[in-house]
Amino acid sequence: MLGLSPIHLTNDASFSGTPPSYAYDADRAEEQRRHHDMMPYIDDSPSSSPHLSSKSRGSRDTLSSGSLESTKSSEPDLEKGLEMRKWVLSGILASEETYLSHLEALLLPMKPLKAAATTSQPVLTSQQIETIFFKVPELYEIHKEFYDGLFPRVQQWSHQQRVGDLFQKLASQLGVYRAFVDNYEVAMETAEKCCQANAQFAEISENLKARSTKDSKDQTTKNSLETLLYKPVDRVTRSTLVLHDLLKHTPVTHPDHPLLQDALRISQNFLSSINEEITPRRQSMTVKKGEHRQLLKDSFMVELVEGARKLRHVFLFTDLFLCAKLKKQIGGKSQQYDCKWYIPLTDLSFQMVDESEAVPNIPLVPDEELDAMKIKISQIKNDIQREKRANKGSKVIERLKKKLSEQESLLLLMSPNMAFRVHNRNGKSYTFLISSDYERAEWRENIREQQKKCFKSFSLTSVELQMLTNSCVKLQTVHNIPLTINKEDDESPGLYGFLNVIVHSATGFKQSSNLYCTLEVDSFGYFVNKAKTRVYRDTTEPNWNEEFEIELEGSQTLRILCYEKCYNKTKLTKEDGESTDRIMGKGQIQLDPQALQDKDWQRTVISMNGVEVKLSVKFTSREFSLKRMPSRKQTGVFGVKIAIVTKRERSKVPYIVRQCVEEIERRGMEEVGIYRVSGVATDIQALKAAFDVNNKDVSVMMSEMDVNAIAGTLKLYFRELPEPLFTDELYPNFAEGIALSDPVAKESCMLNLLLSLPEPNLVTFLFLLDHLKRVAERESINKMSLHNLATVFGPTLLRPSEKDSKIPANPTQPITMTDSWSLEVMSQVQVLLYFLQLETIPTPDSKRQSILFSTEV
Repeated sequence: MLGLSPIHLTNDASFSGTPPSYAYDADRAEEQRRHHDMMPYIDDSPSSSPHLSSKSRGSRDTLSSGSLESTKSSEPDLEKGLEMRKWVLSGILASEETYLSHLEALLLPMKPLKAAATTSQPVLTSQQIETIFFKVPELYEIHKEFYDGLFPRVQQWSHQQRVGDLFQKLASQLGVYRAFVDNYEVAMETAEKCCQANAQFAEISENLKARSTKDSKDQTTKNSLETLLYKPVDRVTRSTLVLHDLLKHTPVTHPDHPLLQDALRISQNFLSSINEEITPRRQSMTVKKGEHRQLLKDSFMVELVEGARKLRHVFLFTDLFLCAKLKKQIGGKSQQYDCKWYIPLTDLSFQMVDESEAVPNIPLVPDEELDAMKIKISQIKNDIQREKRANKGSKVIERLKKKLSEQESLLLLMSPNMAFRVHNRNGKSYTFLISSDYERAEWRENIREQQKKCFKSFSLTSVELQMLTNSCVKLQTVHNIPLTINKEDDESPGLYGFLNVIVHSATGFKQSSNLYCTLEVDSFGYFVNKAKTRVYRDTTEPNWNEEFEIELEGSQTLRILCYEKCYNKTKLTKEDGESTDRIMGKGQIQLDPQALQDKDWQRTVISMNGVEVKLSVKFTSREFSLKRMPSRKQTGVFGVKIAIVTKRERSKVPYIVRQCVEEIERRGMEEVGIYRVSGVATDIQALKAAFDVNNKDVSVMMSEMDVNAIAGTLKLYFRELPEPLFTDELYPNFAEGIALSDPVAKESCMLNLLLSLPEPNLVTFLFLLDHLKRVAERESINKMSLHNLATVFGPTLLRPSEKDSKIPANPTQPITMTDSWSLEVMSQVQVLLYFLQLETIPTPDSKRQSILFSTEV
């Protein structure tokens, strides 16, 4: 009867095993079905969800909290509840049938083994058989009697049908389970020794056959003796949960109610009485005598297995590192971990075993595919919100949530590319892929710290390993893959907009070093490196005072990592097969939407291993950051219509565009992430001011600045145009044209629209297009594909002025910024990408002199 809790038999709200497979009450069954549907656990087995959402855990805790009160319901609810009793009981019957088949599978070899024990060549002695199969026949008889009594009552069902007496009797026989549990450790040890001593018994114990279902008696599944002997231990922990399920759908006026309450009381008292006894005995199965194994840290990671990405749950214990995957049991409901491998901490290292050993090739997913996943995720989120506002049926929303879960899971599996390698001293290496150096450093620090306390190597028996792996279900601290589908509706969706960060200075370094910092924010469930300060050389107190503008996409956390730059290649630490600078410290702050709403700079200090870094942060929501703000003075270039600037300059392409492009083509074409990596904000503002006042020394300034700041200045110019380069008037037409299905009609429409642009806009765009194509030609070096460039420049060139924004909205229900992003950005990116990929657009190269420097007005 009935939640897997391999270390702790529990009947209270702390229970954190899997829910019973028979529990078919409306709330739980729907929550389970929805969770299994929505959380594909991407791996090399059929998908299954790793764990319950916080909502379902909460409802489960309520059910197992020991409350005996039944919910008072209205008449329709009462009728529905009585109907649900039948479904709960039907689920119990199915579960009982499976359990009986497992007990039968244990009894099947017991009889011939007993018969052989009296011969001259026994496989096992009578005492060994009695120890291994202790109380199994009695358990079978108890549950066979229960099943035979319950089956006809469910078959002849009515709302007045009584079953409470059967559960009361079953609860009164729990003493047999006490005897089984008390003997369990000895039974497992005896079985292990007998397997080692007798090859015939080892063969038998690995090939026990259990029938699959009542309807297919000819079909069997193969189970090990270890697995089957664990079934009663698993079963007894469920005794309170099944009774909670029945009580929930049994009215207080029903004759069964007091009987079920009594059965629940017996079950709770039974579990409480043996809890303290069983805990140390269970621990002894997984830990050597006198030692105490504890879980220190666990997390989901992507493992690279023969070139394929596999989602794993990794566990760091006080003496070993364990990699597991979650698997579904037969029946598809209950869950277990399957250990893939483990390494004792004394045998684990991060160093290359052989300096000549090659790091396995990491299968990279093109950025455009990852961006397409993000766009799809945003679209689905928008669709869900729209359906909720329209009060559509839950089936539509659940279908969308399932799609959302699939896309988010795929993104989490495909996005990380940073190698984290662990090695066993026996020569075996394992590679994980993670998205952040922060996590990699954290895992290394935790493992190294614990290794100081570990002195002996060891190996686990199959029994010990199974017990340890089973314990992971209860011990885990990370219950869910970080998908938004796991969040409650009232949880913060994170921040959308721009975060300005000034990295001021740092103190606390003990010796003079070459120091720099990187900034990371979470986006779509994983962390992304967004900015990097310059290296401050030979100092213990760096003063960077650099400002960065970081785009946030549902972000909740800002991380900062401080590194020592190592210029001497002979001193570089070679880990994970690549040369790395040394992390001197790391820390993070939560991005609190309430605290950041006042739009003023907020200073903060992040402490990290004795080092303190001073920061200032300021947040601007998309609602305000995406506004095009016309300049109040028409003498500059930023915020001034492009036609006015080109007329004043007597040039059809603004001077600022030509200068920035020229400098980037001179020394930025091979810069990794050019146009995507943030430039220093103070440098960008300095260049903006110089261009606005027509500073003659601007070219000298640019030659001394980081090329990312120049790229940032060019993007800022287009972003601050009072009207987009593609104009407010034509923007809706471009959005409609890109959606056309017929390629001939689409090309005709898009080219005609392009040629309809005002001449300064058209020539400037063709000039920029020509440049972006040349940037993409160096993609193998700068990692900027046409799609990446379209993602960066699409909204910048096409986003309409606020007054002309074509975001469809219901005036009574304001649209969120997430909706806005998903509705418009995809279209804007696709429009620019279309022109980047089109071969027939003439480039201005052949007419560069006349086009750029014409004196015509």
